Amino acid sequence: MSERWARTILGAYRYAGAAAYPMVGGYVAWRASKGKEDKNRRRERYGVASRERPEGPLIWFHAASVGETIAVVPLIESILDFGINIVLTTGTVTSAQVADERLGGRVIHQYVPLDLKPAVSRFLDHWHPDLAIIAESEIWPMTILELGARRVPQILVNGRLSDRSFKSWKKRSFIAEALFENMAHVVAQSEVDGERFRALGARPVTVSGNLKVDTPPPPVDERALHAVQRQIDRRPTWAAVSTHDGEEVMAAEVHAMLRNRHRGLLTIIVPRHPERAPVLLEQFATMGFNVARRSTGDRIMPDTDILLGDTIGEMGLYLRLTEIAFVGRSMTSTGGQNPLEPAMLDTAVLAGRNVQNFRDTYQRLIERGGAKIVRDRDMLAGAVNFLLGNEIARHDMMAAGASTVEEMRGALARTLKSLEPFIHPLIVQSRLKGAGGR
Repeated sequence: MSERWARTILGAYRYAGAAAYPMVGGYVAWRASKGKEDKNRRRERYGVASRERPEGPLIWFHAASVGETIAVVPLIESILDFGINIVLTTGTVTSAQVADERLGGRVIHQYVPLDLKPAVSRFLDHWHPDLAIIAESEIWPMTILELGARRVPQILVNGRLSDRSFKSWKKRSFIAEALFENMAHVVAQSEVDGERFRALGARPVTVSGNLKVDTPPPPVDERALHAVQRQIDRRPTWAAVSTHDGEEVMAAEVHAMLRNRHRGLLTIIVPRHPERAPVLLEQFATMGFNVARRSTGDRIMPDTDILLGDTIGEMGLYLRLTEIAFVGRSMTSTGGQNPLEPAMLDTAVLAGRNVQNFRDTYQRLIERGGAKIVRDRDMLAGAVNFLLGNEIARHDMMAAGASTVEEMRGALARTLKSLEPFIHPLIVQSRLKGAGGR
């Protein structure tokens, strides 16, 4: 790509910012993550490595947040089996913790460098990746251009384009094409995503399905689970998980509407951003509810109305405490959150209408009876009431969700097949290096 093109792309990127480029990472993403990073490793943001580069072939994986990190763990594990080194970058402390819990010392973790030329160049000069694999939908203009200039193959896996992102990039198709021409391959989640990437100039594009379907269910500390289950005893429960502003109060209002119909009802509310817990506690207190806060170890008493799940990494626990879950960012916010984890843990899934980011997944779950869309608070209350009172219907919905997830599996194998032409030469290099070492 010419220097003129690079200046045009980056100039438009900086001028328009995140509002015009919802897929773009870089400095905008860094600003959004401030306060969520490890201050002791801040230099990594400027491309200053905190680890030595190992000898032999190396793949750079990037997964921005927790969801993307979890999604690529099985893919990374499959590649590690071939003896290839991996440096994994993420954007937040939480995603770094997930990487450490799931992969440990088998990969080198670094915080992703800012999408600025000095930082990216410093990062690439140190790590010299043989292949770059980016998860989901983040587009980093300077990083893409620098990798392209160095002729490092770049592959987007589990690729997804939301309605908003696609519309935005279509308005600037010449920029999208100039960036995507640097991609060696795009592996999209769905046929819709695949067509959108092709429309923006990506070639070649294959469709794998969602890698998140091939991940195991979220883990749980069995001792903690049994302790909480003993406190709940046989009380009926339902949950509102991954909620955003306005959805927590809505869930509390549903609790008020249903607690006289279902004696002892416990509502579990798990906000997407646990740091909002103090505000939520004030709101719930104003509404007259007794709240047990998970982060402070509050016991669930017989008169507890709400269990506030304000911890990180315990979704596996919260979902195992109930058989009904409303998945947030779908009623008062837009885009939706991923319903796969509730479905794979035998949970009947409810959601608002704004689930555009997971349209394909919801469509399959709804068609097979594993999920139901509700338009407002009253309809949500009606659905929860029905499922609490009808065990057969509830269990049928739970089973349908779990079986749908099983039908959707296979994305990992399809993704590995797409990656094979790029990974095979690195496997050969790794084996030759091992043979030479002996």
